[in-house]
Amino acid sequence: MTPLDHDQALEIARVLTEALPYIRNYQGRVVVIKYGGNAMLDDKLKASFARDVVLMKLVGMQPIVVHGGGPQIGALLERLGIESRFIDGMRVTDAQTMDVVEMVLGGQVNKNIVNFINANGGRAVGLTGKDGGLLTARKLSTANTAAAADDLGHVGEVTQVDRGVLSFFAGSDFIPVIAPIGADPDGLSYNINADLVAGKIASEMGAEKLILLTNTPGVLDKQSQLISRLGANEVPRLLEDGTISEGMMPKINAVVEALAGGVQRAHIIDGRVEHAVLLELFTDVGIGTLIE
Repeated sequence: MTPLDHDQALEIARVLTEALPYIRNYQGRVVVIKYGGNAMLDDKLKASFARDVVLMKLVGMQPIVVHGGGPQIGALLERLGIESRFIDGMRVTDAQTMDVVEMVLGGQVNKNIVNFINANGGRAVGLTGKDGGLLTARKLSTANTAAAADDLGHVGEVTQVDRGVLSFFAGSDFIPVIAPIGADPDGLSYNINADLVAGKIASEMGAEKLILLTNTPGVLDKQSQLISRLGANEVPRLLEDGTISEGMMPKINAVVEALAGGVQRAHIIDGRVEHAVLLELFTDVGIGTLIE
């Protein structure tokens, strides 16, 4: 192993010193992370994310991971000859598509994330929202949206989060990894937007932070420049003038709902950056867009 030179050693010491107060402040605190986008497709980024989550747990934080899987679902649907259609950033989900969603999210994607976390020194447990009645769902109401005239099928929204299931993990060494699938009281399954699930769980668990990983640097203005800080009261204007649109809409809606539910801060950050979660949590500058 090549020894560090003086400047490298000083830089490492500076980074550790900068991180220390954040580690102290977040001990015992719940941080909900929505994991998705390109960070789920690149092995180097997957390993980076896994190490971030393991480190969070080791220093006393309580990470809860909620994952998406849109590209993986889309790829399998294409191979099966099933068209993918989106309205307001949400996948139209008929019964056939719902079967694919459960197969991909609850099986392939969920277990892949669990394996990466475990391989990097953590103890992850994979769940869907149907396990233990974690997420009770209902058909998504589309009143007053662009989707009002369309039937989104098995697209749902969360009506209840069972805190008991997640509280068990908070008092253990395990890291819960949750696929955004829920069921109604009659057992009918629903595909739920992962950003919205993460926001609901963050509110219910009294999370210190909600972090959404995406494929952009954060919320961008009309000149495609990063908006580094955003007040929740500014969101309606940005939605109205089209600055926030399409796939960013569910993320912003999740954030606004989480903040209204008591979450202190929310961040939309670039999952294409290695160790994006640690950079957001443990550095003074952070990355992405802070919404408060």
